[in-house]
Amino acid sequence: MSTRRHAFTGSPYETKFGFARAVREGDRIIVAGTGPVEDDGSSTPGGAAAQAERCFTLILKVVEELGGTRDDIVRTRMFLTDSDDQEEVGEVHARFFGEVQPAATMVGCAWLCRKEWKVEIEAEAIVRG
Repeated sequence: MSTRRHAFTGSPYETKFGFARAVREGDRIIVAGTGPVEDDGSSTPGGAAAQAERCFTLILKVVEELGGTRDDIVRTRMFLTDSDDQEEVGEVHARFFGEVQPAATMVGCAWLCRKEWKVEIEAEAIVRG
C-alpha cells in the first residue's frame, strides 16, 4: 500500500501541467521546481532576491504541510536566467538554510515558465524520526 501524499501551492501550473508541488513517499519529500508565484497567481515582483525568497517560502510551506521541517531539507537546486543574480540568490539561500547546509546546486538556464521569472527552485527533504 502506497503512503504517497501530495501538497499543492495553488500555482496555475499545477493544474495546467498536471503535477503536485511536492510529493512525500515514506520519509522523502520531493519538491518540484517552484517559481515565484503569489497567492493570486501573479508573479512575485522585484529582482532575483525577492523571487528566491518567495520560492523558498513556498517550498517550506509544502515541506511543513507534508510533515517535514526546514532542518529536513537535504538538497536544493536553483535555476537562474542571469548569472549576475547568483550572489543575491545565494545570500537568500544562506538566510533560509545557512544552518542546515543542504547540498546545493545553482545553474544557469535560458528561460523559465514566465518571462519575468529570474529564478526557479527545487528541493528534497528526508524527514527524520
